[in-house]
Amino acid sequence: MKPSLLNDVAFENIASSTSTFSCHFHDTYTIGLTHDGIFHSLHEHKITKAYQHSTRIINPNEIHGGDSHAWHYTNFYPSVELLSSLYEQMYGEKKMPIFETHIIEDDELYKRLLAFFRTVYTNEEPILIESKLIDALSYLIAHYAQKATTYPFTCKDSNGINVAVEYICDNIESDMTLDALASTASVSKYHFLRLFKNHTGLTPHQYILAQRICKAKTLILKGESLSLAGLHAGFNDQSHFIRSFRKVYGYSPKTLLQKSNFILYT
Repeated sequence: MKPSLLNDVAFENIASSTSTFSCHFHDTYTIGLTHDGIFHSLHEHKITKAYQHSTRIINPNEIHGGDSHAWHYTNFYPSVELLSSLYEQMYGEKKMPIFETHIIEDDELYKRLLAFFRTVYTNEEPILIESKLIDALSYLIAHYAQKATTYPFTCKDSNGINVAVEYICDNIESDMTLDALASTASVSKYHFLRLFKNHTGLTPHQYILAQRICKAKTLILKGESLSLAGLHAGFNDQSHFIRSFRKVYGYSPKTLLQKSNFILYT
């Protein structure tokens, strides 16, 4: 039996990356360790270097990218529900923890997260995996969650951009026009482009591409073929899918087939 806390949580372990990562986002947290090498992280318009034994934290929907140099790292992508539930168990109110420190130099945090990752990659008993998970994340929340916001998180937007974002997510497999998106938000195309960039940090095209790549990655990890995953995520051209995927993750989608490095708990 897999640990229930880790339902649909993805893990990746990359031994050596020397790639450029284009700006993108995830609707989950990103929590990762730098074991070796250097990563120049572009996060919320600032560049920070991640060195050996540092921890990298990205809140949901934060724009990030960067450059790696012989970078050995392990990431996992816990859901908002997971961290909010743990926050509730710790403090008695269900809120979404927000981490304002992006790169954390803390040997104790690194050690606890590393112990958790090792239980996952060696397929230990669920009780041990969950114990190490709670140990690492509770330490992270207690020491580095500078604030917390209401859960579930909602962002009020009088211009209807949230409606357009929902429309994109619901129609990610289909071709979308600027006319349709602007109409959904009830604004002109000129105002839509400006408001969407201010709201999400990305252009509509960049946002759609990031969502499609994220969906394709999940489908592949669930066992779907590369060609069908790209198609079902809205890519009509396989070469475009591969190029776009590599720009975001630094490796090709085919790399996901190396099951020893990539895990999706389902």
